[in-house]
Amino acid sequence: MASPLLKTRRARRFRIIALRWRQRAVFVLGGIVVGAAAYGVAIAADHAGAAFQELLARAPIVAFFLTPLGFAASSWIARRYFPNSGGSGIPQAIAARALHGLAARERLVSMRIAIGKTILLLLGLLCGGSIGREGPTVQIGASIMFAIGRLSPRRQPGLILAGAAAGVAAAFNTPLAGIVFGIEEMSRAFEVRTSGIIIGGVIAAGLTSLSLQGDYTYFGTTHAVLGGSAQGWLGVLLLGIAGGVLGGVFSRVLILFGGGFRGRIGAAIKQHPVVFAALCGLLVALCGLVSGGTIFGTGYTQARGLVQGDGAVPGTFGALKFLATIASSISGIPGGIFAPSLAVGAGLGANVASILPGAPAQALVVLGMVAYFSGVVQAPITAFVIVAEMTNDHAMVVPLMLASLIGFSVSRLICKEGVYHALAHNFIHAEIARSVGVPAAAGPSA
Repeated sequence: MASPLLKTRRARRFRIIALRWRQRAVFVLGGIVVGAAAYGVAIAADHAGAAFQELLARAPIVAFFLTPLGFAASSWIARRYFPNSGGSGIPQAIAARALHGLAARERLVSMRIAIGKTILLLLGLLCGGSIGREGPTVQIGASIMFAIGRLSPRRQPGLILAGAAAGVAAAFNTPLAGIVFGIEEMSRAFEVRTSGIIIGGVIAAGLTSLSLQGDYTYFGTTHAVLGGSAQGWLGVLLLGIAGGVLGGVFSRVLILFGGGFRGRIGAAIKQHPVVFAALCGLLVALCGLVSGGTIFGTGYTQARGLVQGDGAVPGTFGALKFLATIASSISGIPGGIFAPSLAVGAGLGANVASILPGAPAQALVVLGMVAYFSGVVQAPITAFVIVAEMTNDHAMVVPLMLASLIGFSVSRLICKEGVYHALAHNFIHAEIARSVGVPAAAGPSA
C-alpha cells in the first residue's frame, strides 16, 4: 500500500503532466484556428482586390472618389470602434509581448481587434489601398492565440509570439519563414522554450492552411540563376544598395508619421486624422491612374508576373508603388506592408535589369524583392528565407543572402531601428502614459 507521501508526489506529478499537455493542446488548437483564419482572410482579400479592379476597368475615374472616401471611412471606423487596429498590426503584436497585464495586452491583441482588422483590411482593398494582408494576419493570429491563451494565462507572451509566427507561415505558406520571423523579428532572441512554442504553432497553422489551400508556392517556382554573369553580380550590389536606401527612407517616413510631427503640420494631422487619411487616399488614386491601375492593391499579381517573366508593368511601377504604399501606410488605415514591399522590390529589380541587359532579368527581380524587403523590415534572415521559400529557387540562396545583408546594412545607415520595433515603442509608451494617468492622444499610428 502506497504511503500518503508517495500518493501526494504522484498527484503532484499528474497535475504537472496534465498542465503541460493542456498548454501544448492550447498551442495546437490556436495554430489550427490561425491557419483557418489566414485562409479566410486570403480568400476574402483576393475577392476584395478583384472587385476593385473590375470596377476600375469599367470607370478608372472612380478611384478619385472611391479611394479617398474609403480611406476616410476606414480611418474613422478604426479610431472610433477598433482602436489600435491601424497599420500592419505587427508593432501591436510586438508591444503586446513586451507589456505586462491582461488588460494592457488586450488593448492591442483581442478578438474584437481581429474582427475589426479583417473588416477594415477588406475595406481598404475594396477602395484600392496599396496594402497587404500578411501583416494584419500577424495581429489576427496573435489575437486568436491570446484569446485561446486564457486557458493558459502564464504563457501569454509565448502565445502571442506563436500566433504571430503562425500568421506569417499560413499567410505566405512559408513555415520556415514563420519560424525565423518569430525568432528574429518578434522576439529578437533565440530561446529553446520559445522556439518549441513557435514550431508547434507554425506546424498546426501550416497543416491547416495546406489542407485548405493545397501545396503551392507563393510566387510559383522559378529557375533563375546568376551563374558567372559579371553583370548579374553587379546587380546584387546595385540592388542591395538601392533596396537599402529606399527601404531605410520608407522606414524613416513611417516612424516619423507614427511618432507624430511637431508644429503646425503635426497639430493639423492630429486634429484632422480623417481628412489626412482622405488626402493620402487621393495621392494613392493619383499614383494608380498614372500607373494604369497597376499599383492598387497588394501588388501580388504584378510581382508574380515579373518573377515569372511573363508580366508587363510600366517602368515607373516601382516608384509609384513606393509612393502609394507610403501614403497608404501613414494614413492610419489597417493594412500591411509585406506584399506591397515585395512588389516595390520587384519593380526595382526590373528597373535595374533594364540597365544591365546582360544579367538575367528574373534573377534581378527576385534580388530586388529581398534587398528592398530587408531594407524595410531590417530582418535580413527573415527576408531571404521568406523570398527563397516563396520562389522555391535554391540556386539563388547565396545571392539572396548577400543582397539581403547589403540591403539591411545600408538601411541601418539611414534608419537606426527597424520600423516594426520603432512603431511598437509608440504603443508601449502610450500604455505607460495610460497607466500613470497621463492623457493620451488618439493613439499612435502603425
